[in-house]
Amino acid sequence: MSLYNLLKFLVGFFLAIVILAGASVAAALYFAARLTELPERPTFENDTSPTAQTASTPPKPTTPKPTPTPPAAPKLPEGAYRAVVVQPIGLILRDSPSFEATRIGGVGYEEKVIVLEESEDKNWQRVQAEEDSNRVGWVKGGNTEALE
Repeated sequence: MSLYNLLKFLVGFFLAIVILAGASVAAALYFAARLTELPERPTFENDTSPTAQTASTPPKPTTPKPTPTPPAAPKLPEGAYRAVVVQPIGLILRDSPSFEATRIGGVGYEEKVIVLEESEDKNWQRVQAEEDSNRVGWVKGGNTEALE
């Protein structure tokens, strides 16, 4: 057997391996793409969604419902004002105006609060959550912005 014939055999063998590997990758990609397609949404006779309505049945006219007027806001105590939390991570409610005070809850970002009072040094604010009157505590000053 000559060196030329051995070289032809090796080149042909590697070429066959490369073609088989390429075909396997192409087949895998084809089937993976087919599996990622969403199937068509089925429609049923009793389906009332807008996609199930046919062209022969006109859509039913809708009458707008009147929106109820919100109740009047409760009167605030003297010196209190409405504010919103502007600290992106929210605030910790404490039972007294100190960093060593016990944590009693929290107030979320952009949550509306009522500022009831400020400490003498203006570094702390006593707030009450607008939605939950039971959540009252002290927060670090400068993290709220007045709404009114």
